[in-house]
Amino acid sequence: MASQPRTFLTPEQYLAIERAAEYKSEYYAGEMFAMSGAREAHNLIQGNLYVELRRQLRQRACRFYTSDMRVRVNASGLYTYPDATALCGEPLFLDDVRDTLLNPHLIVEILSPSTEAYDRGRKFGHYRTVESLREYLLISAERVSAELFIRQADGRWLLSAATQMEEVLDLQSIGCRIALADLYEDVDLTAAARL
Repeated sequence: MASQPRTFLTPEQYLAIERAAEYKSEYYAGEMFAMSGAREAHNLIQGNLYVELRRQLRQRACRFYTSDMRVRVNASGLYTYPDATALCGEPLFLDDVRDTLLNPHLIVEILSPSTEAYDRGRKFGHYRTVESLREYLLISAERVSAELFIRQADGRWLLSAATQMEEVLDLQSIGCRIALADLYEDVDLTAAARL
């Protein structure tokens, strides 16, 4: 049986389709990839992160974006929707529609069993090529665990891990601090572990 031929899309075609779509899709190397929904723990962590960082960024020239803000990785051509992005200073967008960010300082991914390997591996490889990126935060939705990768002056990435509720993450790229207890507030990790 013959397989269906792949349809190659240009970035412009992808954006035209994506901007009219009812659901989100990522794009890489001429192909679109539909995104799936997230479980409760993921959504609660994402909401807690938004509340805490938005509160701290008020009255400053900084922006925090939820997973509806698309990011373009110029070096590889990846168009993706991180779980959260933030920056201090002037945001740079692909065009006047202002829905594709080019210069995040912080990217956050909340890990699930289906995305963890990609978020840690190939996706982080794409993100490392973003010149403006200073920090990459991975948060587990299954256990108390946050890993903060910090770009050093020489281009290397330094890992800082936190696994205790009383620990605090220092997000220097946006001048914020967040306690793991605040990230995991109301999150039932025993339910997440059973899945």
